[in-house]
Amino acid sequence: MKKIFLLLLLGTCIDTSAQTYVAQLDKRVMIMDNPPFPECHASTIVLLPKNRQIAAWFGGTEEGHKDVGIWVATCEDGKWSAPKEVANGVIDETLRYPCWNPVLFRTKAGKLFLYYKVGPNPREWWGMMMQSANNGKTWSKPEKLPDGMLGPIKNKPVQLKNGDILYPTSTESTTGNIWHIHLEKSDKDARNWTRIPINNDTFQVIQPSILEYPNDSMQLLSRSRQNYVVQTWSTDKGATWGPLSVTTLPNPNSGTDAVTLKNGLQAIVYNPLRKGEGRSKLFVAISSDGQQWKPVFSLENETKGEYSYPAIVQGEDERIHITYTADRKNIRYVILRIEQSKINEPLKPEEK
Repeated sequence: MKKIFLLLLLGTCIDTSAQTYVAQLDKRVMIMDNPPFPECHASTIVLLPKNRQIAAWFGGTEEGHKDVGIWVATCEDGKWSAPKEVANGVIDETLRYPCWNPVLFRTKAGKLFLYYKVGPNPREWWGMMMQSANNGKTWSKPEKLPDGMLGPIKNKPVQLKNGDILYPTSTESTTGNIWHIHLEKSDKDARNWTRIPINNDTFQVIQPSILEYPNDSMQLLSRSRQNYVVQTWSTDKGATWGPLSVTTLPNPNSGTDAVTLKNGLQAIVYNPLRKGEGRSKLFVAISSDGQQWKPVFSLENETKGEYSYPAIVQGEDERIHITYTADRKNIRYVILRIEQSKINEPLKPEEK
């Protein structure tokens, strides 16, 4: 009984494909001691060699203000550096636009990319890119993505076996405020871009994330206006996609992020609420098939406040790293372990 009680204190046990898993909290901190701006939002995280991490977000007076830039901090030996601004929306001496939604991505070859958007609003923004050959110590000059390409709109891309990079993205129309998701693809050096359309006339969806399955199957999970996370599936490594449908996961019109874990499970971070209920709760759920989802951990469970726009990645040691907006004032950083539980195994004589 002591063993079961301890596990329940550390996390939540769930049963997936006849296996029981438990989530355990390793770390929970704010990235910044003294944020140098009134507001920040839309974080992203990448794991670096030697147990280091790098995160980015946009920060400034408030979302959409022209002084909003892209800020970056790195974590070494468990301590986050002071944030520094690495990109802004300055066009010339008289014109400046806000920056939006950075996405960090490190290729298999070790090249680090920082994608972000610049523009007056999400309906008129354009995609930008910087790269680093030294894990974020220095960055290349910002460059605009090819015409018609936005890059990853909120969530990280995935790199295919042939080296190509697949970017989950979306658009918001200038008239009618219509939302559509699609994919973009480049080579391993973020060159030679192409667009992959997705037929999504049934739902209003943006900000997809990509999950990978055996036999070249993939799943997109998207933010929607329909009170649920919306999905679509591919059976040919993302070349074509099937019809959209709702999942069992609630969605209050708020961003999510998901990742395929090394043990074959899928994990998503999401606000478990409906439209109009806010973003005061933030949960982690896992699934073995992308269809049946079960909550495994509560990152935030408040009655008010905003905890939103998560990013999730997994390290070589299988620990899960998550960042998210903490009431628009800071970025929270959490490390979890999701492991197979032993609570159903017979207790050894000395444990009885």
